[in-house]
Amino acid sequence: MSHNEELEQLLLDLEKTDKETRTQLLADGSLFDGYAPQMERVHIENAERLKAVLEEHGWPTESMVGEDAVRAAWMVAQNAISRPEFQRRCLGLLHDAVRAGEAPPAFAAYLTDRIRFNQRRPQVYGTVFDWDKDGQLSPWQIEEAETVDIRRDQVGLPPLGAAIDIVRLEAQVEGSRPPASYEDRQQEIEEWARNVGWI
Repeated sequence: MSHNEELEQLLLDLEKTDKETRTQLLADGSLFDGYAPQMERVHIENAERLKAVLEEHGWPTESMVGEDAVRAAWMVAQNAISRPEFQRRCLGLLHDAVRAGEAPPAFAAYLTDRIRFNQRRPQVYGTVFDWDKDGQLSPWQIEEAETVDIRRDQVGLPPLGAAIDIVRLEAQVEGSRPPASYEDRQQEIEEWARNVGWI
């Protein structure tokens, strides 16, 4: 399969737009105030661009666009939380790419957990974090939590304890704060999930 430089650049540009928007919202203090409309708009627009890529090329593989652009495609899929059917479709295509050795297994693990979180179901690998009742960023509920580190190791992820330390440190550096009410936040997430069709 020949390398597609045009497609590679397109995917990297989508990732750049996402990151620049996030940085801007972080700087003006609105990133952590619910799902910022500007961020959602970028996520939806990027999802539409990736959808067109999938129609024409299938899932972008490492041999087609290189490792960085595969990561960019995964990030667009990971952030397309307002598009349930699209995110599920991406997961299926990503699993195929992983089996073919054309994408890292961790990407499929992250997307699996994100979809389960959106569905308000326990995750598998412990990659999704949310504020707990004690005001700490902690892994969302995990299915068979006692064996999670075995599953994480199988997809190339570090032990959960190490991940918790990293996520909490990043949140501290960015100035992320727990919600005023844990119960209200959970209710808001569930209402959002119903509105966009996850549950």
